[in-house]
Amino acid sequence: MGKKHLIDFVDISKSYHHNLVLDEFNLYIRENEFVTLLGPSGCGKTTTLRLLGGFEKPDKGQILFDGADITNVPANERKLNTVFQKYSLFPHMSIAENIAFGLKIAKKSDAYIKDKISYALKLVNLDGYENRSVDSLSGGQQQRIAIARAIVNEPKVLLLDEPLGALDLKLRQSMQYELMRLKDELGITFVYVTHDQEEALTMSDTIVVMNQGYIQQIGTPEGIYNEPENAFVADFIGHSNIIDGIMLHDELVEILGVPMPCVDKGFGINKPVDVVIRPEDVELVAPGSGKLHGTVISNLFKGVHYELEVRAAGYEWLVHTTKYYEVGQEVDLDVIPFNIQIMHKPESSDEKAVEIDE
Repeated sequence: MGKKHLIDFVDISKSYHHNLVLDEFNLYIRENEFVTLLGPSGCGKTTTLRLLGGFEKPDKGQILFDGADITNVPANERKLNTVFQKYSLFPHMSIAENIAFGLKIAKKSDAYIKDKISYALKLVNLDGYENRSVDSLSGGQQQRIAIARAIVNEPKVLLLDEPLGALDLKLRQSMQYELMRLKDELGITFVYVTHDQEEALTMSDTIVVMNQGYIQQIGTPEGIYNEPENAFVADFIGHSNIIDGIMLHDELVEILGVPMPCVDKGFGINKPVDVVIRPEDVELVAPGSGKLHGTVISNLFKGVHYELEVRAAGYEWLVHTTKYYEVGQEVDLDVIPFNIQIMHKPESSDEKAVEIDE
């Protein structure tokens, strides 16, 4: 039996200055999940978070929390807290005073507040920082204090709006693991907003891919990466070769004029399709032994692999390989049937995706 729904967005629509941001948006989030809203700027992910946090109201629809309608409940009365990218710490207050801010408003006792400050600082590995000033902390430490300030209020849900965007790469990666640890220790739901695909793949139990106010796909990181449901998801999550193809019949697709075996069925006969092949799934073989003949036109060393562009059959293929190839070298390309993914071509650029109940 799956976990129960903690949050439900029901037929939510939201516009700003006649610009439709969310259109009949439906989404549920289970308790104790780490859910990431992922998409490009303007896709509606931050609006979704602000609606949940109570900082915005929908034009229509309902937001349910644990079965109760919270659509019109003020932000400070919701059982959730938000951590923003800019931290919003008070520079004139000590670390302890920053953490205690919400507790004092709630009129908690001094003893309770002291215990909660100590507990929160230990959780974020900053024990003993009570009397430090905000200005004395690094960006990563300030972010931890912002998280500590949120969790002392014992929210059922922690909302995080691109909280690591201002940090450098190494610190951002370290904080990703810290947030995953915190989620497991606290046993609460995390709703995380980012445009960083790698961050979403690393941290999430569930990823919600959004574009132009619509959900494109919902799934696990592995499912989203390995089985994208449309060309937008395939292109946005990692790198992909997305090629016009013709589905000749079940398990046979024509790619750039060459019939290739695949494992997909049910697309009809001689139907236009999108063919998606990940760069790491393209195999380079000796000339004369593959399905397509090509020439290496660029080679970039990426540390763990080489990233090649190979021109073959009029298409510039992106290929990831651990073997070095010279620019100008002739090669053949091959792809095993399992690594060829077929998709229906969208009926429009605003193709809506339906919610998936895994």
